[in-house]
Amino acid sequence: MGSLDDVPRAVLIIEDDPRIRRILQMTLQREGLEVAEAESGEAGLEHLGERDFDVVLLDLMLPGKDGFEVCREIRRTSNVPIIMVTARGDSHDVVAGLEAGADDYVSKPFVAKELSARIRALARRTRSPEPRVRISVGELEIAPHDGTVTRNGELVNLTRTEFRLLCELAEEPGRVLSREDLLQRVWGYDYFGDSRLVDVHVRRLRKKVEEDPGQPTVVTTVRGMGYRIPP
Repeated sequence: MGSLDDVPRAVLIIEDDPRIRRILQMTLQREGLEVAEAESGEAGLEHLGERDFDVVLLDLMLPGKDGFEVCREIRRTSNVPIIMVTARGDSHDVVAGLEAGADDYVSKPFVAKELSARIRALARRTRSPEPRVRISVGELEIAPHDGTVTRNGELVNLTRTEFRLLCELAEEPGRVLSREDLLQRVWGYDYFGDSRLVDVHVRRLRKKVEEDPGQPTVVTTVRGMGYRIPP
């Protein structure tokens, strides 16, 4: 799954509004980041095919392929952290973007400096964890030191966010972690309690690690409290 340093080095902005691209570019470059720009989803995918980026800022409303489709295409081949940028306040769109594979989202209008801080937090939390012993959860074997999960010897393809979420729960089997706990531990910053990030990523994780995601036995819900991995 690779690793990142404490700060991202290269950020790709996929945004069709040239004014917003310029504001983002100037702000992030002042923060010492290398910035590449794409005015469409197709152009953004070409950039990603040519080089590696540490974080992608992906606008939801794009000409041609929209942000949902672009996000799904990125996820077919890459675990690069994705922050979805949307002008929509519709909860359905936010959830749909996260289901498509985004790690986080911000809504327009946003404060550019705050976005820069969020990018850095995203890079820090998606680093591979410090070396630790392997963790067994049922048929799953988790290797925190190299960021892999296997089931009966077969690799389970998780995004970096899904992997961090699984590790946090697996390291304390039997303990219930609230959504607020997981926001802080996995997303790595104060996110003002948007539990949709946790719930959507738990659903995505269950699709990959549960035999029957509708009847989960690996990551279980404790109603009114949060999530846990049974001891």
